[in-house]
Amino acid sequence: MIHLLWLAPAAAALALLLTWILRRYALANSMIDIPNARSSHSIPTPRGGGVAIVLSFLIALPILYLGDEISRSVTWALMGAGAAIAILGFLDDHGHVAARWRLLGHFGASIWVLFWLGGLPPISLPGMVVDLGWLGHILAAFYLVWLLNLYNFMDGIDGLASIEALCVCLGACLIYAATGNQALIWAPLLLSMAVLGFLYWNFPPARIFMGDAGSGFLGIILGIFSLQAAWQDVAFLWVWLILLGVFVVDATFTLIRRLLRGDKVYEAHRSHAYQFASRQVGRHLPVTLAVLAINLLWLIPIALSVALLGLNGLAGLVVAYTPLVLLAIKYRAGELEKTISPAA
Repeated sequence: MIHLLWLAPAAAALALLLTWILRRYALANSMIDIPNARSSHSIPTPRGGGVAIVLSFLIALPILYLGDEISRSVTWALMGAGAAIAILGFLDDHGHVAARWRLLGHFGASIWVLFWLGGLPPISLPGMVVDLGWLGHILAAFYLVWLLNLYNFMDGIDGLASIEALCVCLGACLIYAATGNQALIWAPLLLSMAVLGFLYWNFPPARIFMGDAGSGFLGIILGIFSLQAAWQDVAFLWVWLILLGVFVVDATFTLIRRLLRGDKVYEAHRSHAYQFASRQVGRHLPVTLAVLAINLLWLIPIALSVALLGLNGLAGLVVAYTPLVLLAIKYRAGELEKTISPAA
C-alpha cells in the first residue's frame, strides 16, 4: 500500500483540474442549468462537472488492480457499471433519454455488478445469517437501481451530494481501518479524493453542478462498495446502509409519499426534505453543513458501534434512521409545495 500513497492526492488534483476544464467547456458551449419552477437554485450555473469524478476514479482503478490492491472481479464491476451509468447520465445531461431506457440501462449495469460480485451476500439478522439465494440477487438488483436513482434525486443543492459521498467513503475507511480490513480501504478512499477535488468547485455557492453523470455514478459505485464489503463481513452491509442514512431516508420517504398520492414519480420535483429545508433557511450552505454534522456526530458513531462493539446491524439501522424519519416529517418530505406556508 505504501508505494501507492501518491494515488489519493493525484486523484484529488486530477478531479480539481478536470472540473476547471469542464466548467470552462460548459460556459463556452452554453451548458448552463437555467433556474425554473422545479429548481432549488436561482443563478444560472454550468453543469456536468461530475464527469471529473468519474474520470479521476476510473483512471485510478487499473493502477490499483496492477498494484494488487483490488481484485479483478471488483475492478470489472466498478469499471463496467460505473462507465455505463456515467455515459447514460452524460447523454441525459446533454439531451434527453426516455425514462424507460434509463431504467433498462440501470438494471443492465446492476446485473453486470452482481455477475462479477457473485450476487447478494448472506444477510445478518438478529440471531441468524440468511442466504436469500435468487430472491436475494433480485433484491440486490433493485437495491442498486434505487441507490443510483436516489443519489440523483438528492443532488439538488450545492455541495450536498459531494459532502455525503465524502462522509460515507471516509466513514467506511475509518471502520475498515479499525476492524483490520485494510484491503477494503483503497477504493472508497480514492473515490472520496476524486469527490474532494470536485467539491472545491461545487461547495456553496456552487460554480458548477455535478449533473446526472456524476450523481448516478456515485450512487452505483457506493452500492458496489456496500456489496463488496458485505461479502467480506455480513455486518458491513448494515454499516453502509447506516452511513447512507440521510440520502436513503429522505429519498425513500419522499418517494413513498408521492406514490401514495398518485404523483408521476419520474417527473422533476423539489419536495425532498432537504429542498424544503433549504428554502426555509433561504440558503444551501446551512443544510449541507447540517448533513455533514448528522453524518459525523450520529451516523458514523452508530456504524462504528455495529462494526466494533457488536451492536446488531438491524437494531443499529433502526436507531440511526428513527430521528432521520422524524426530520423528514418535520421538513415535509414528499408533501406538495403549495402546502408550505409563505414564511417558508
